[in-house]
Amino acid sequence: MLRIPSLAGATLAAALLAAPAAQAETYVLDSSHSQILFSYDHLGYSTTWGMFSGFEGRIEFVQDDPAASSVEVSFPVRSMFTGWEGRFEHFMTEDFFGADEDEMVSFVSTGIEVTGESTALITGDLTLNGVTKSVVLDATLNAAGMHPMENKPWAGFDATTTLVRSDYALGMFAPFVSDEVEVRISIEAMRAE
Repeated sequence: MLRIPSLAGATLAAALLAAPAAQAETYVLDSSHSQILFSYDHLGYSTTWGMFSGFEGRIEFVQDDPAASSVEVSFPVRSMFTGWEGRFEHFMTEDFFGADEDEMVSFVSTGIEVTGESTALITGDLTLNGVTKSVVLDATLNAAGMHPMENKPWAGFDATTTLVRSDYALGMFAPFVSDEVEVRISIEAMRAE
């Protein structure tokens, strides 16, 4: 534990109390540069990939105090891209999602633990297939600054997590088709005007 001499500690405490609280700035996702990739083992023969893209979301970003930030993202299940129409149609059946046009996937953060200068664990509630469970995203801030072409504040993040599809009533064919699904997220977000 770091020990601060009492006078220095009192001075630091006074300075923190006198300093204005860090303000959250609202950032909205750049849908054209935000993707969620997922992959799973198919019978030991291949790794199969899918993607969600073009989704919306917002980040309340506190650059000086990232733990005070928050994120919300949602998108339609039927925006999934699998690369093969037959696989997509099967995923949308009752074997898996049974998804209508309005069924959404959503993530709402519930806490952020800063783990390094540009890394954090983001805990949140993921709602998928009508089931809500807490998940942890291992996140990295790639960059935050003025976008060179858009001339406005911009931020970019990557994150990873592993989901167990049977937790969300999506376990058809497990364990032959892996129950674990690896998720990779890369997003860009711009400060809202």
